Amino acid sequence: MVSNHLGYSDYLTITQDQVNRFADATGDHQWIHIDVERAKAGPFGGPIAHGYLTLSLGPVLLPQIFGVEGVAMGINYGTNKVRFTSPVPVGSKLRAGVKLLSVEDVTGGVQVTLETTFEVEDSKKPSCVAEVVFRYYL
Repeated sequence: MVSNHLGYSDYLTITQDQVNRFADATGDHQWIHIDVERAKAGPFGGPIAHGYLTLSLGPVLLPQIFGVEGVAMGINYGTNKVRFTSPVPVGSKLRAGVKLLSVEDVTGGVQVTLETTFEVEDSKKPSCVAEVVFRYYL
């Protein structure tokens, strides 16, 4: 099953409230994210989601695509090769696609690496591509 595409999540609408709350949580109040009027005149034609907000939606979207049963615990182990390749406009719909890259034995469990692609509906280019690494312990 390694290197197989596992599927896509449902679309999730990105709201200005989400972006504002993420800005407050991280302290990243750059105008392209939170100043709606200024962002309308900016390079993206409106406010955009933070790249790390996009990436942080993995725990919402990925369980729609795959699950692991029969384990005592699963943890986020890390992220490799993260790229934010196109903006996610506020009001757009975002989904994730997942490809299984590897499953490796580790002490007490397995390590799973997934290529995760975040896509804005009707966009030709992905918004974020990352290798997400999980560990599942028995």
